[in-house]
Amino acid sequence: MAEAYIVAAARTAGGRKGGRLSTWHPADLAATVLDALVERTGADPADIEDVIMGCVMQAGEQSNNIARNAIMASKLPESVPGTSIDRQCGSSQQALHFAAQAVMSGSMDIVIAAGVESMTRVPMGLASLLPAKNGFGHYKSPGIEKRYPNIMFSQFTGAEMMAKKYGLSKDELDEYSYNSHQRAIAATQAGRFKDEIVPVQITRADGSTDTHNIDEGIRFDVSLAGIRGVKLIAENGKLTAASASQICDGASGVMVVNEKGLKSLGIKPMARVHHMTMMGGDPPSHDHDGR
Repeated sequence: MAEAYIVAAARTAGGRKGGRLSTWHPADLAATVLDALVERTGADPADIEDVIMGCVMQAGEQSNNIARNAIMASKLPESVPGTSIDRQCGSSQQALHFAAQAVMSGSMDIVIAAGVESMTRVPMGLASLLPAKNGFGHYKSPGIEKRYPNIMFSQFTGAEMMAKKYGLSKDELDEYSYNSHQRAIAATQAGRFKDEIVPVQITRADGSTDTHNIDEGIRFDVSLAGIRGVKLIAENGKLTAASASQICDGASGVMVVNEKGLKSLGIKPMARVHHMTMMGGDPPSHDHDGR
């Protein structure tokens, strides 16, 4: 079987909710990454055989196959197909898996795996909450309710379950969060992210413009005391907004090829995909979710 190689990687710098990327339509944001991958590899845009794009909240501006919409907003020709993947927080990882499987099988030679999410413009939960509020039902079917009665699936309660299972204290989580910021600050200041980030132009509320090329979620003035002072998400819990994943706007992608693709591009690989694993998680308890 052929191997799967990553020959280019690109991403926008992350943006906070309502922040520097909030004026970007997600299809256009993802398109900048597609264009960057083609430019960085020198690939003929028409040789891209598929674009597989992860996206969790496929509603509103991210509906109607965001992968295909990103292609049409990019410099790729209309002949390039695209499909969107939803494995919730593992969506872009699954996009990479499918891309790797395609080139390893030999059915394709050059594929882009990508992901996009504008949590400002398509808020978390919109795809389920909006239909439910307007009488179009809920994703939790009678069969699911029978198996998991009175349970509301949530990554927040799932995270609390994991903290409890592995004996993680709030102090440990706060310290980990603080150290994570410190590492991100050091890496940013050392220019470690420079090569992977695609600079994008942004327009402020006052009409002035700027280039967005530094992750906005990094708090450069962070202090451990400040993190410890953030209120708990759940009463008697251990997690806060400071130790939870960021509500973020951004896009990323990699170009994945096999040996034939490597030869046609005439470039060296950055990495090789040598293992693919997805985890399902333990069954939820009767009052929490372990999804």
